[in-house]
Amino acid sequence: MSDDSRSSDEGGGVERPRPQYGEYATAEEQRARIQRPEVTEALDAGVAPQPQPQPQAAPVADAPAGFVAPATRGARVDRIVTFGLLFYGLFSVVTTIVQLLNFPEYAERGAQMLGVTATFTNLSAGYVWGAAAALVYGVGWLLTAVFTWRRLRRGRVAFWIPLVGFVATALIAGICVTMALVGDATFMSAILDSVPN
Repeated sequence: MSDDSRSSDEGGGVERPRPQYGEYATAEEQRARIQRPEVTEALDAGVAPQPQPQPQAAPVADAPAGFVAPATRGARVDRIVTFGLLFYGLFSVVTTIVQLLNFPEYAERGAQMLGVTATFTNLSAGYVWGAAAALVYGVGWLLTAVFTWRRLRRGRVAFWIPLVGFVATALIAGICVTMALVGDATFMSAILDSVPN
């Protein structure tokens, strides 16, 4: 039998010419030829068409622990801003901790910025509350870094976490500093007397 002919009809033994217009094509083959012209060329050349790539699904909230979302332009910008804020926060926290551990000098320098010359005398309370504020800053930065890293690994926007972490940490540390300052009545009266009425 030649390539130009097919098997005979079941009934009569008459040979039919090979189909040229897709009479025997399945519905999927017909759809593929209509939607993708390169499939037509592949089928005409006797090559199986390659499957069409499927679009990537967006990452889901409960992605596995090691899942890293594909980096888009927005994700890259978010990562750069987030890491910039974390590194700036780390530098700020380290310098603040060093100052808080010598609380009397820290308090007197703050008074000088207000234009007041005063000596901090409640040393024991100053060192205790200064160390507490330093601890708050250190733990606050570590927790902020952990939450930020976890959110980045899930492929979510994370730049706001260092900002919220800074505000929350500064508020709690500020309470510790205030407790130390209020414990020195002489120092506080010198500062309050300098405030214009």
